[in-house]
Amino acid sequence: MKDKIPLGLSGRLTAATIGSPLTPLLLLAALAMGLIALFAIPREEEPQISVPMVDIIVPAPGLKAQSAVDLVGVPLEGIVKGIRDVDHVYTQAMDDMVMVTARFAVGADADDAATRISERIAANWQRRPAGIGDPQVTLRGIDDVPMLVLTLTPKAGMAARWPDTMLREVADRLLEDLSRVENVGPGFVTGGRSQILHVAPDPAKLAAYNVTLPAIMQAVQSADRAIPAGSVIDGGSARAATAGTRLPDEGSLASLTVRNTAGQPVLLSDVARVGVGPKPGEPLVWRW
Repeated sequence: MKDKIPLGLSGRLTAATIGSPLTPLLLLAALAMGLIALFAIPREEEPQISVPMVDIIVPAPGLKAQSAVDLVGVPLEGIVKGIRDVDHVYTQAMDDMVMVTARFAVGADADDAATRISERIAANWQRRPAGIGDPQVTLRGIDDVPMLVLTLTPKAGMAARWPDTMLREVADRLLEDLSRVENVGPGFVTGGRSQILHVAPDPAKLAAYNVTLPAIMQAVQSADRAIPAGSVIDGGSARAATAGTRLPDEGSLASLTVRNTAGQPVLLSDVARVGVGPKPGEPLVWRW
């Protein structure tokens, strides 16, 4: 007669439960607990999970990306990491700007997170390096994640008729229409180049009229600036007042007056070429 193979832990446990009268009771108890959990635990088809994130954008004019990280990003990370419920901190930098993103724990109150970030930065911001601008605190959430992406592209053989500038105009109009749809959140347009006014100074004409580049820049910036100036009572009603003007079109920019080194007025069109064209830079979206 062959020897019996010794049973391990699993074998002994199985042998003990097969003939035990408690086994059916344990199965019924497990089934009852499962049914209770099924009806007692709340369920939702689309649960709203709060994972607040706060972006802190700091202008750092004149600093390269690495210097901006060392002088602004790293100290700001130290300030943010000490805030309660902050799980992760990320830093992005480019020339003249730093953005620090603080991600809070799941379930943290979004408004309270933004308030704590603002209060902590305000309490420590007096130690910032000279020349660093004030931070802009922006609250981000799950609603800021794009849920629908629409790509506009010309048909085959129609690329010359629909350059990226025209596609950008169509996308901007489409975004305006989508914003009017009920239950649609904020959107944004990426890619393409928007149309802007261009000023191309002519070095020979600048020398002939004794006009400097800083004079042109100052004249254009001053002419294209409008700020709120309170309200004015007119006929029993209040109307918003604005100080300054905006340059509406190419003709207004061309007829702008610039002062030369002697203080004499010179038309901008006499010393520079003014036109409308796409914004410099490459498109941000490609399709293969």
